[in-house]
Amino acid sequence: QVQLVESGGGLVQAGGSLRLSCAASGRTFSGYAMGWFRQAPGKEREFVARVTWSGARTYYADSVKGRFTISRDNAKNTVYLQMNSLKPEDTAVYYCAVGDPVRVWGQGTQVTVSS
Repeated sequence: QVQLVESGGGLVQAGGSLRLSCAASGRTFSGYAMGWFRQAPGKEREFVARVTWSGARTYYADSVKGRFTISRDNAKNTVYLQMNSLKPEDTAVYYCAVGDPVRVWGQGTQVTVSS
């Protein structure tokens, strides 16, 4: 069975950094883009960032451009999200996803940024 397991979430002060990881197991995702989405309380899930299979192209939501960096290690079937200069409005559950459109979702990891 396919599984995506996120880690790295937690509580951080505004201006701080966190690095999320998402490891895929059960099968490889050769050829698929991988990405991150987030959902804040009372809001719809929104796109955060995506990276192509080769890693050559990345895409970001305007709200995180210049602060977040997505990367992947295909040998480890893992995608990362480096989040710097965090703001309270970045508080959300962050979900890893495979494919564009999304084929598989992770279970989510909570990120809380205090002011």
